[in-house]
Amino acid sequence: MNSPKKPILELNKVTMRFGGLVAVDNLSFTVHEKEIVGLIGPNGAGKTTVFNCATQFYDDYEGDIRFYTEAGDSVDLRSKKVTEIAPLGISRTFQNIELVQDLSILDNVLIGAHYKFETGVFRHIFKTKKARDEEQVWKARAEEILKFMNIAHLKHFYVAGQPYGILKKIEIARAMMMNPRLIILDEPAAGLTDYETDELEKLVYRIRDEYNISILLIEHDMGFVMNICDRVCAINFGKYIAMDTPKNIQEHPEVKEAYLGSEA
Repeated sequence: MNSPKKPILELNKVTMRFGGLVAVDNLSFTVHEKEIVGLIGPNGAGKTTVFNCATQFYDDYEGDIRFYTEAGDSVDLRSKKVTEIAPLGISRTFQNIELVQDLSILDNVLIGAHYKFETGVFRHIFKTKKARDEEQVWKARAEEILKFMNIAHLKHFYVAGQPYGILKKIEIARAMMMNPRLIILDEPAAGLTDYETDELEKLVYRIRDEYNISILLIEHDMGFVMNICDRVCAINFGKYIAMDTPKNIQEHPEVKEAYLGSEA
């Protein structure tokens, strides 16, 4: 008999208002350990708002969002500042790529581990032995992740001028540097070629399987969502429609009407 899946992220009756606009309306769903979950809905459905609530960019929502640590402790995310979310084990990417153009790819990935550095700014300015030793440890991890992403050969190149598909990989690599239990991906396949999208599908599976990371993603490429997700949560105007397997979501009449098209 299979043991029940353990939750890693739970949203319970979450509502987010901007003045008179209700962007997320009484939304509840759960992401389990080692699960890939897609969040879909039309433009303006409230998807990115959900992500911003889960990562405490917005903290004035109603309802409850809980994250489960590796030890199994339930953490009320609203009790945490936005700067305390990554140390819990949650990392994310953004719709608009947020990389430092005039730094190398390796240095951009190292930014993802900044909060884990134990040596202070003073030691790094003067390049003390402790600072150098610690930096080597994190450089080794960054290089391991870049090798996993198949872009280690580019590590010393500047981010500026890199192809869009490479930039997407760098951003995911930086998120992985945080050693997360959950990665939140905001439109990871947007702007990619068909080949790059196929490559990303395989990469997301490997991140889940080889690093034991759960993944919650927003994506408008429905082929990508349906191919890769274990379950899909569909919303419209911030309201829950359904959460089910990709096949069942595709066949759900309300999802067809709201997102896939009434004749899909």
